[in-house]
Amino acid sequence: MASKIKCIGILTSGGDAPGMNAAIRAITRSAICNGFTVKGIYRGYDGLINGEIKEFTTEDVSNIIQTGGTILRTARSTEFLTPEGKEKAYQQLVKHGIDALIVIGGDGSLTGARDFAEMYDVPCVGLPGTIDNDLYGTDSTIGYDTTLNTITWCVDKIRDTAHSHERIFFVEVMGRDAGFLAQNSAIASGAEAAIIPEYNTDSDQLVKFMERGIRKSKRSCIVIVSESPKCGAMYYANRVTKEYPQFDVRVSILGHLQRGGSPSAQDRILASRLGVGAIEALLQGQRNIMVGIRNDQVVYVPFVEAVTREKPISMELIKVLNELSI
Repeated sequence: MASKIKCIGILTSGGDAPGMNAAIRAITRSAICNGFTVKGIYRGYDGLINGEIKEFTTEDVSNIIQTGGTILRTARSTEFLTPEGKEKAYQQLVKHGIDALIVIGGDGSLTGARDFAEMYDVPCVGLPGTIDNDLYGTDSTIGYDTTLNTITWCVDKIRDTAHSHERIFFVEVMGRDAGFLAQNSAIASGAEAAIIPEYNTDSDQLVKFMERGIRKSKRSCIVIVSESPKCGAMYYANRVTKEYPQFDVRVSILGHLQRGGSPSAQDRILASRLGVGAIEALLQGQRNIMVGIRNDQVVYVPFVEAVTREKPISMELIKVLNELSI
């Protein structure tokens, strides 16, 4: 299969993540080094459907390893979810002579690559580019470390005012259905609690969190909460206001600032290794897999596992935070 591949397309899809540019750089340069032509596809699957495609040289990816976001831009495509959209995308690959596709994104993006690969005979390789760290089969995803550092930096600032005013702060972080960002940023920032989807929190546990914070800091404490439309930071803050009116409660929703900024050294290295690993996978004839990192070794994970199996959070992390927040 590798002998048939002459041109490789790259796209970024879904939410942006720090380190995506480092991955684009690594893929482009490794591909050219191994004799492939590389074409960048702008604006994700929508750009593929619309033919927003440009041939890349090493110069096109110079001086981008340190930048956040993605030079290829990104989008969430509803048209690509339809058979008609996938057919248009395939016709663009044929038109531009692209023999294999590398997709950098999260579970939705890699699910799209899996479905596309099943429908058409196009080798697809995915790179886990998501701040949520929720893809199965890889210890870390591109952008996760940078985002974790950003959250920790923000919480450090919030703690200063929480302590000064003896307030309880509920800090909402991204992560969707995964609590990796909330749990680990809580440990890193010395927060009193983390409320995550993997660990159901009832009223009694909320009381326990409150008591730990009060004993430690005289009415000030930090609780990190994973985003949720039903029970995010505002939900818990409102509960405390109603059930414990003696406390001064504040909410800080960090929002999209978590996605931005220059990627950390760890994310740059991870993205570079996975980018080179993607080209190595194609050279080996691998297809329809995600390139991940496990025990500091590059691994190939079938799409069906990466996007359908749930990545468990370590109960040890919950134990560590509970013991250190007394």
